[in-house]
Amino acid sequence: MGQGTVEGPRKRPPRPAHGSYWLGAVLALFVVGWIGSSTPPASAEEVTWGYALAHELMSPYCPGRTLAACTSDQAAELRQWILIQEAAGASQEEVFAILEQRFGDVIRSSPEPEGWGLAAWLLPGAVLLVGALAVVRVLRGMVAKPARASSAESSPPSASPPTERAAQGADAEIARLVDEEIAAAER
Repeated sequence: MGQGTVEGPRKRPPRPAHGSYWLGAVLALFVVGWIGSSTPPASAEEVTWGYALAHELMSPYCPGRTLAACTSDQAAELRQWILIQEAAGASQEEVFAILEQRFGDVIRSSPEPEGWGLAAWLLPGAVLLVGALAVVRVLRGMVAKPARASSAESSPPSASPPTERAAQGADAEIARLVDEEIAAAER
């Protein structure tokens, strides 16, 4: 075979029949289903307060994350310690007290509603209430201004304030000047 010669079509290896593919797929699904069914799903009793506590506590190792969301090795050890304490029969309150003593208030996801922590609970509501009152006051003022303006139009001109009378006089003067200029332009 030289450089310029063209080879014939390449021969492909024989493919197995379509039935073999289906048999392999069914067998694979059967194996996956059998393996999956051999491990029972976690029941509600198995997921107890140890896991819930890890989701409630803030991580001392990853600022701004819960203990369950923290990926550090220390956090994994602390989660494991919580589960061991639960298995040993300790109560959730006892474990929380030990963790709070060890890490301080940093471990809490929300402040206690006492002392300065009470301010953290009440301050957002107070700010919301003051803001709502300010909005109501501004809206009432905006609604009252058109009502005052319409009542001023219906009153006699002598009852209007001096600044309005001056503005009305200036408007009359401007109208007279415009009329004079139009008359002069028509001549």
